[in-house]
Amino acid sequence: MISAQHTIAAQHTWLAAGEASEHRGLIISLFAVFVAATLVITVWAGRQTKDAADFYAGGRQFTGFQNGLAVSGDYMSAASFLGIAGAIALFGYDGFLYSIGFLVAWLVALLLVAEPLRNSGRYTMGDVLAYRMRQRPVRTAAGTSTIVVSIFYLLAQMAGAGVLVSLLLGITSDSGKIGIVALVGVLMIVYVTIGGMKGTTWVQMVKAVLLIAGAILLTFLVLLKFDFNVSDLLGSAADNSGKGKAFLEPGLKYGATGTSKLDFISLGIALVLGTAGLPHILIRFYTVPTAKAARKSVIWAIGLIGAFYLMTLALGFGAAALIKPAEIIASNKAGNTAAPLLALHLGGVDSNWGAILLASISAVAFATILAVVAGLTLASSSSFAHDIYANVIKKGQATEKQEINAARYATVGIGAVSIVLGALARDLNVAGLVALAFAVAASANLPTILYSLFWKRFTTSGALWSIYGGLVTAVGLVLFSPVVSGKPTSMFPDVDFHWFPLENPGIISIPVGFLLGAVGTLLSKEVPDAEKYAELEVRSLTGTGAH
Repeated sequence: MISAQHTIAAQHTWLAAGEASEHRGLIISLFAVFVAATLVITVWAGRQTKDAADFYAGGRQFTGFQNGLAVSGDYMSAASFLGIAGAIALFGYDGFLYSIGFLVAWLVALLLVAEPLRNSGRYTMGDVLAYRMRQRPVRTAAGTSTIVVSIFYLLAQMAGAGVLVSLLLGITSDSGKIGIVALVGVLMIVYVTIGGMKGTTWVQMVKAVLLIAGAILLTFLVLLKFDFNVSDLLGSAADNSGKGKAFLEPGLKYGATGTSKLDFISLGIALVLGTAGLPHILIRFYTVPTAKAARKSVIWAIGLIGAFYLMTLALGFGAAALIKPAEIIASNKAGNTAAPLLALHLGGVDSNWGAILLASISAVAFATILAVVAGLTLASSSSFAHDIYANVIKKGQATEKQEINAARYATVGIGAVSIVLGALARDLNVAGLVALAFAVAASANLPTILYSLFWKRFTTSGALWSIYGGLVTAVGLVLFSPVVSGKPTSMFPDVDFHWFPLENPGIISIPVGFLLGAVGTLLSKEVPDAEKYAELEVRSLTGTGAH
């Protein structure tokens, strides 16, 4: 029975791939149009980039609304579009928990971090930490942590790109998928080296509009199919999933055992606390002229992101109602192709409309990946150039031109690393990978930022303990978790060296990050500079003297 289902699913997927390959010309031309348009924007923005403030912070010329649009473009990644739709399509209620976590997280960012950060830094997270501590060790730590978090997040986007394009072009060979990951890497290097923050911001704004429009269209079509009766939609999803009522209740993915419940709590903590420590989100607050505009951009972002995550419900349950789970899994083990397959089914599997809808939604998802990847690469390369190169290696003596060149070289290096790792991670669930990036950000960056802004006694050694301790704990636990080995869906499914039972390390590594920051501070003999703290406090709360 199972093998028969799999055969049917394989045929369906083959049909979808056949559909896709029949309309390959259409799909490639839509991709090409988007890539060409964004490259034009990037080159135009590159011409406007005159100095470091332009390259790192877009010249601080964006309005609250524009930045809000760009923040939501930066945040609604392949994980939210492909990963969450897939998680809901396969696990129902438990998949939706990602949407909630990603959205609630913004309140932490709005209330604790957005405004003080905008007021007290210039270009990177390291600026805030180095304001009242010893420059070189703190900047080295901040730069290291930024690059590690960004690479985790980049992995997810690269995996998403490989899955998506291979589905569309009917590429099944591993070498083909790796080629696609490499292509995304090359494009992102071009965006960042030429366009800097200005180019990246415009690409993100265009992409946010496209993604929200695509989600509205699919949501409308799903609801239309069920006569706008949400109860019918949920009922069909539960019946079609083969899980019945359990599909709409908690516990399918998290809840069978005590471990999976703990895993869920761990995931929740990581999602809610991670956003406020994500480097590519933090640097977006520097692109606006005032703290008021920073607050406004977060409020716009919450509205846009909230609406989008509500729509992921319709996409996920729509996919569950219209497509057999075996077909989704046959196309991609982790469910990352549920949204594009839904577009194909809504338009009609054998019709031109189906192909056009599939191509459009996939082009939007591809746009999503490129924009987020550019933002991440910019965050890590600017942290390398500004924190590590200019202030640690050159001891503050680098010219602006040298600093921007260093950022461009770093972009190429980070691009190369993420291509190699992305090729390895091509079969992992995209939302799960992103949750790991959140856990690392919440363990290493968030404690240090909060202590720095709000704890007078905090010292350099506290910051170093917190960043390195949180980073090593989070990454170490991930290495020995089922994400890397020991399960069919792991990065290395054929070996098993995992001893940590949870897939997300947040529940342990985040408290460790906070604890080590406190212990490191209390044990150090360093006397914090009270004047500097008073200065930082006034500046972070009022914006006086901010750049």
